[in-house]
Amino acid sequence: MPKSPFFWSAGAHAARRPHLLARGRIAAALRRWFAKHDFVEVETAALQVSPGNETHLHAFATELIGPGGECRSLYLHTSPEFACKKLLAAGETRVVNFARVFRNRERGVLHHPEFTMLEWYRANETYEVLMDDCAALLAETAGAAGTKEFRFRGKAVDPYAAPERLTVADAFARYAEIDLLATICGDQGDKTMLAAEAARIGVATASDDTWGDIFSRILAERVDPRLGIGRATLLYEYPLPLAALARPKPESDKVAERFELYACGVELANAFGELIDVAEQRARFEAAMAEKQRIHGERYPVDEDFLAALGQMPPASGIALGFDRLVMLATGAQRIEQVIWAPVVEL
Repeated sequence: MPKSPFFWSAGAHAARRPHLLARGRIAAALRRWFAKHDFVEVETAALQVSPGNETHLHAFATELIGPGGECRSLYLHTSPEFACKKLLAAGETRVVNFARVFRNRERGVLHHPEFTMLEWYRANETYEVLMDDCAALLAETAGAAGTKEFRFRGKAVDPYAAPERLTVADAFARYAEIDLLATICGDQGDKTMLAAEAARIGVATASDDTWGDIFSRILAERVDPRLGIGRATLLYEYPLPLAALARPKPESDKVAERFELYACGVELANAFGELIDVAEQRARFEAAMAEKQRIHGERYPVDEDFLAALGQMPPASGIALGFDRLVMLATGAQRIEQVIWAPVVEL
């Protein structure tokens, strides 16, 4: 027996249809907003040499076979980020992509193996501008959905209210009573110090946890559920050890130009002031893949073409927003499958 009714059964489809029609209205409204603000909508290939080089993201692997039988390993992308940045290197200045992306080992209320990532990039503009974009898009979404509030699991947000802006350090101090920056030295975190703080507030850790693992546990248990209540939250200035593809904040040796958008306790988007230092980006990729090999027993190749393009890319800011999650909150859906026209079959 399937775990839930087939999406094509009349009853299941009738229940989902209002969410799905709202999805279309929201997509159309956001496309109009981006066009009005001089963005070019682009489409990038899902098949890539590298799916992304993040430690805990898992990709779908496949093979490209040429007419002569020659074979090359490829992956379905976990984000269109590399391709979009190549377009910035090519000369585009504002691009937006409603991309179908793929992540393995992910399934749940807010996760689906194939979903829509809305990404947009601004050349020669700061990541603070993206914060303003987020506020505008929440309001556009609400208008298209015909709602005055977003709701999820008993939590509500006014999508027309100006989002709260909260640094990660302030969030840890407020909700976990931890001086996070005291546990950071440059791009390294003091695992022993943060583990002691976690134990003090009752957050369990494991002996092989890294500083980043402990940070994520505290964030998930004590901070995330309290963000984006009443109004959206922009959680910014992420610790430098978790900068990913973000550049360090000027005049700081502890935080990066990275923020995440939350509503109703749900993470909706992740944004960077983009790193364009090729040597630093390569070092971060290699460190992440070494950690992936240690934990998961696999690693993904580095896209050398991307690193070459990065060296030609102008200063920029970029953001990835989970479009399906946004539709969920705007329509009151309780599971991500309710807002996807044809969900991937369950195991």
